[in-house]
Amino acid sequence: MSKNSKIILYVTLFLMIGSLFAAYFIEYGLGHKPCKLCLYQRLPYFFSIVLIFNILLIRKYEKFSLLILSLIMLVGSSLAFYHYGIEQGFFNESFICEDSNLVNEMNKEEILSQLRENVISCKDVTFTLLGFSLASINTIFSFVLFCIFIMLYKNYESNR
Repeated sequence: MSKNSKIILYVTLFLMIGSLFAAYFIEYGLGHKPCKLCLYQRLPYFFSIVLIFNILLIRKYEKFSLLILSLIMLVGSSLAFYHYGIEQGFFNESFICEDSNLVNEMNKEEILSQLRENVISCKDVTFTLLGFSLASINTIFSFVLFCIFIMLYKNYESNR
């Protein structure tokens, strides 16, 4: 792998770790509880960080890892776009997002348990940055990362 490709991977690794730190700071430092989709959107970053470490440190299956990275970020971008669409009313909330205390057949203890959980709806935007929801920012960022990883994958042989 070329020096430029490694620099790109180090920068993306740094940005991904920074994104996760920011998400946890917003959650725990600023007190904005994430919805279920917000939590799921973190998973592609964790998987990607592991794969980037594999490429940079272990140096095994580099080309295959770049392909998997690009697919992971495409899925992450799609998930973030779906979340953004729910926020904007383009899509209906799925069973993942729906608040389960709307079920009429719950007993008193189950209702109290659900209320204690304080489930956040995926439609609710509790934090914005420069007027953009975190789902919209994540959609763009994940898609840019997808493009970067697919470019690195396509140019792998010429960058060795």
